[in-house]
Amino acid sequence: MAEPRKPAPMRAPPGHAALRAEALGARLPPLVVAADRVAATVLQGVHGRRRSGQGDAFWQFRPYLPGDTAGRIDWRQSAKSDRLFIRETEWEAAQTVAVWSDASRSMEWAFSRDRPTKRQRADLLTAALAALVLRGGERVRLIGGPGRSHAGRAGLASFVEVMGGVAKSRALPSPDPGLPRHARVVLIGDFMAPLPEIHAAIAALAAWPVRGHILQVLDPEEETLGEGNRAYAGRVLFEWGSGGQSILVPRVEEARPVYVERLRHHRQGIAAIAAAAGWGFMTHHLDQPPQAALLALWQALAPQ
Repeated sequence: MAEPRKPAPMRAPPGHAALRAEALGARLPPLVVAADRVAATVLQGVHGRRRSGQGDAFWQFRPYLPGDTAGRIDWRQSAKSDRLFIRETEWEAAQTVAVWSDASRSMEWAFSRDRPTKRQRADLLTAALAALVLRGGERVRLIGGPGRSHAGRAGLASFVEVMGGVAKSRALPSPDPGLPRHARVVLIGDFMAPLPEIHAAIAALAAWPVRGHILQVLDPEEETLGEGNRAYAGRVLFEWGSGGQSILVPRVEEARPVYVERLRHHRQGIAAIAAAAGWGFMTHHLDQPPQAALLALWQALAPQ
């Protein structure tokens, strides 16, 4: 009598793994999927960065700051001058990168439906930068968030969830008392606030002390006031603010040179503020691919 045949093991049909991955991805917020995709095109692989912390290798001497314990003072180095110095050592563990994205009303600028708003692009860049940081084995923190850092590849979803739950109406970041010292900071927005307010915000962060970078996001039509575009000709009504403020410009052609000059002066002021604090400054336009700005930021965050 012939032995009964054992049923052949079940095998997944071709493409099953891809379909499963697609199904899992569908459960994630669209911003997480888009950010991870943008990050993947910029960098493959991970690496750490050097920062101050617990370790044996000497890194640098720095001036004593309020809050430092007396046990960390290097008395031999301090005896060479009239100031107290802290001896810092190298730490190979992960560094914290703190990110902030502007969500004030001016970020809702949209020239056409084919182009994202400044807020959409800023949120994408913020999430994509977080993805790169997490891929590199580092921690990422949202300025203005609940005050916790995210780590690991799985931390991107929780970071984006925090982004969506934070009421971000200010044109500049609020003070973050939980921000780790010597962290890296990246601020993304249009920075249309008055220069004195921008200076105060950057100076407060630089004195913490942290070093950082400013990424100004602008729409090309916004930057040139629609030069060469028929939609910006003759009488144009501009509206802004939650209170419905508006201004009627009789002839945009005549106002354009003054507007362009003032915007140029404003950008120069932001660059000067960043330089004085030892920060970086760059501009990104919405007609450019987000990968270009993300790569520039990632290179700027690389260890010196």
